[in-house]
Amino acid sequence: MKHLPQRHLLTVLESHQPFMQLRASIEQINALNQDLLALLPDYLAPHVLPGLLQESTLTLFTNHNACAARLRHLAPGLTQSLQQRGWLIQNLKIRIRPQLPPLTHQPAPIKQAHLTATGFAQLQQLSEQLEPSPLQSALNRMVSRYQNSFNSCS
Repeated sequence: MKHLPQRHLLTVLESHQPFMQLRASIEQINALNQDLLALLPDYLAPHVLPGLLQESTLTLFTNHNACAARLRHLAPGLTQSLQQRGWLIQNLKIRIRPQLPPLTHQPAPIKQAHLTATGFAQLQQLSEQLEPSPLQSALNRMVSRYQNSFNSCS
């Protein structure tokens, strides 16, 4: 297959109506995203993405319920600010879109409890004072897991 020069490819894409519409939509979303970044509080901006602007309704996506609640609270002022920047927006729809884990997902590191010698001694004492129970069994397992760490320090 023969490769087209980049300039020729751009000319073809710019003359093809569906690609022109796609490019215009992408440019609109990018411009809208820049305005949103300027208007949203710093803690909220990284968690919000603009969606489609259809029939004067803008859909905003976030991946947290808390962010969605805050966006709903800010919606009237945000709509007004976007209108002042020239956007023909009357309504905002807030949608939650959970983030998918990355394809190269690495397993979370195993959590390690860090005990002081005093904390270890207190756990050991508590496990000895308890009646046989699931709690005592759990404490005994925890004490035995850390036993070598604290015996080697003595």
